[in-house]
Amino acid sequence: MTFLDKDFLLTTDTAKILFHEHAEKMPIIDYHCHLDPKDIYENKNYPNLTRIWLNDNKFGDHYKWRLERTNGVSEKFITGNGDEYQKLIEWAKTVEKAIGNPLYEWTNLELKRFFKIELPFTVKNVPVIWEKTNQLLQTENFKPRNLIRSANVKVVCTTDDPVSDLHYHKLLARDEKENGFKVLPAMRPDKLICINQGNFNTYLNELSSRSGVKITDFDSIITALNQRFQYFDSMGGRLSDHGLNNYYFVKLDKNKVNQIIQKARIDNKCLNDEEVYGYQTAVLEALMHLNKKYNWTMQYHINVLRDGNPTMFKKLGANTGFDSMGSQPGIANEIMKLFADNEDNIPKTMLYSSNPNDWMELATGMQSFQGEGIQKLQLGCAWWFNDTREGMRKQLNIMAQQSLLANFVGMLTDSRSFLSYSRHEYFRRVLCELIGEWVARGQVIDDYDYLGKIVEDISYNNAANYFGFFK
Repeated sequence: MTFLDKDFLLTTDTAKILFHEHAEKMPIIDYHCHLDPKDIYENKNYPNLTRIWLNDNKFGDHYKWRLERTNGVSEKFITGNGDEYQKLIEWAKTVEKAIGNPLYEWTNLELKRFFKIELPFTVKNVPVIWEKTNQLLQTENFKPRNLIRSANVKVVCTTDDPVSDLHYHKLLARDEKENGFKVLPAMRPDKLICINQGNFNTYLNELSSRSGVKITDFDSIITALNQRFQYFDSMGGRLSDHGLNNYYFVKLDKNKVNQIIQKARIDNKCLNDEEVYGYQTAVLEALMHLNKKYNWTMQYHINVLRDGNPTMFKKLGANTGFDSMGSQPGIANEIMKLFADNEDNIPKTMLYSSNPNDWMELATGMQSFQGEGIQKLQLGCAWWFNDTREGMRKQLNIMAQQSLLANFVGMLTDSRSFLSYSRHEYFRRVLCELIGEWVARGQVIDDYDYLGKIVEDISYNNAANYFGFFK
């Protein structure tokens, strides 16, 4: 087998049949990403490969940035204003050492799929790659909308604060038929939930202004949120997303929650842990109710140590490559306490953790709250640091062994790049590889129509049905 040939990762005949005859043809639903809808709407050509791949005005791929720092690359060639050709050279030097890292495969796969470049990404080949990719990037086919279209993407869900006016979503909705894909908002109210970070009072004032609701207490916060759910829903929104780096279930009465809100409006840094988690629990309970009311899916992204390098956070800000896996023990059990106390209000739910030690607890815990439709609760795909062949296989195995894999809604990009859709291909190859191994060991029947249907469902159909994007 040669590097990234048509059968890479497909180690059995069954895997090859399942991928080439079933998975490969399916469209993509990217139900969680960090693309900017403004960039999709404006549809501008990128000037060179560095800008679309590594760093565009300090907005780029922190997966890559972490590896470059590990290889001793100067920050001016990562997030700084260094020469853009030299930035690509530095990335090539890093990739050459990255064997076994998924970015080694993804980087080369993106060159093959989007640019039809068969040369491996090495320092020696950078001059040819730079020239060819930069020529192609100036063409109509390499504008953002055509990149999405060429990857056979049918839905892109961006990540949007509740106070967003969704201006570019409105404009993109007018072009939906011409584009051939939907760009839909997904609500991420982290600034509301993280009461002890940032300027809480300022944020409540923004939410009040955007919603038209005067915010004075907890009930008025939820009234304002309901207005934003209604607006996002009218724009095609079908998911919310919640980052819980740490979480403990703390139940407080409404009077106490109101006192915490008033205290935080004056000085949000003065709250103790019980107050923070008590407020968060109250908001999460309300969000569960709103997600269920609008028939949305609620996503929990948990157990992350964010901005672990205070010096670099102060210098560069968030999402620049200084996060790591969280280690809160029992965080999955805290989520289950939340579910147990709100059993009648659990919406469709997806559970992700950056720490794979949580996955079995999440997968087994969610099974206690299933019902009201097919696979109401899902163990989310291998997320962030687990977005590897081994991580994907572990998540798929746990989902299969503890729930119903055939109901799984599959992969997402969680990316800021228009070239990241090759990750869906990678996931589908891993899925077919795993099922092929089960067949080879006699664990699963070798009925290719039956197994092909499961692969097609996980690749696309389940997500289309579960999230309700086309209803």
